[in-house]
Amino acid sequence: MSAATQAAVWTAEDISYMREALELAAQGVRGANPLVGAVAVGADGGILATGFHRGAGTAHAEADAIRNAERDGVDLAGATMYVTLEPCNHTGRTGPCAQALIRAGVGRVVYAIDDPHDVASGGSRTLRDAGIPVDAGLLAEDATRLNERWLTAVLDRRPFVTLHIAQTLDARIAAEDGTSQWITCPPSLADNHALRSRIDAILVGSQTVVIDDPRLTARGEDGALVEHQPLRAVMGLREVPDQAAVRGDDGRFHHLRTQDPAEALAMLFELGVRHVMVEGGSRIIAAFLAAGLVDELIVYQAPMLLGAGKTSVADLGIRTLSDAQHWEWDESGGGAVRRLGADLRLHLRPAEALPLDQTRPLSEGSN
Repeated sequence: MSAATQAAVWTAEDISYMREALELAAQGVRGANPLVGAVAVGADGGILATGFHRGAGTAHAEADAIRNAERDGVDLAGATMYVTLEPCNHTGRTGPCAQALIRAGVGRVVYAIDDPHDVASGGSRTLRDAGIPVDAGLLAEDATRLNERWLTAVLDRRPFVTLHIAQTLDARIAAEDGTSQWITCPPSLADNHALRSRIDAILVGSQTVVIDDPRLTARGEDGALVEHQPLRAVMGLREVPDQAAVRGDDGRFHHLRTQDPAEALAMLFELGVRHVMVEGGSRIIAAFLAAGLVDELIVYQAPMLLGAGKTSVADLGIRTLSDAQHWEWDESGGGAVRRLGADLRLHLRPAEALPLDQTRPLSEGSN
């Protein structure tokens, strides 16, 4: 039974608990997994435990709530679990939430939207087969809005795309002589490396490799490599030099021989990538933006002016204000605007879907 066809009659209490679950969900980080929150409620209407998903590889919201209940010595037998996404039904980095709910003895499950992921869906059926009543569709529009871009990526069978820009106040990513290290301050660099440690892949253009020779690794504050390292992907037709630092010696380098962002994402998806961070250069950034393939935008804004130099975003083909791309502040994962040392970290998501006629591949001769 899908969330769209569920005909439950919701009480004011049901709505209140699900709104709290949605607020919890927004504390998580966007990426390969959705933002999900969970609230366990006892027969007397009191909240017994809460949880939310903190990103790939961490406990899912339901499992987090169950773990918190166990920590506090709270029995969830007979409780109602309100969760913003259908409980998963598969074992990935973590176990299936449907089975965890069954073992915890919950008496009822209410969720907002169905899980569209083929390998994860079906949790509601598993719960019903175990004799647990399940109701779906509560605040479905709100839950869909919260994870709209993740849902799009899953249905399109492509990775979730984070676009990273480190720039000056006048949107420059390098000075006129090409120098760019370092525009942003150490806390911004540390934050970026923390993000690298959570994603599946980093993507840059071949021109960026030639000019900057980046390593594209995830490093700690001491400069040492952290345990999880993303795939290092270079997009473009230009050959990557044999001595380029990005190649490394661990087999995690991939040259995507295309100038089309959608094709590059399809290649990464086939490699198992579900969350990619695009780091540039400016033409690659513009190509993904113009194609409507950016799911979240993270900008590290340094209090610096250059007046000349390389701009962060190349020509998007927009010639009039009415065609401008619109973005909105994203409060998930710690807030839309945060101070990091001398810099500001800005977190945004697309305000609306881009028209299809704005999509275009990279032009010949670019990155």
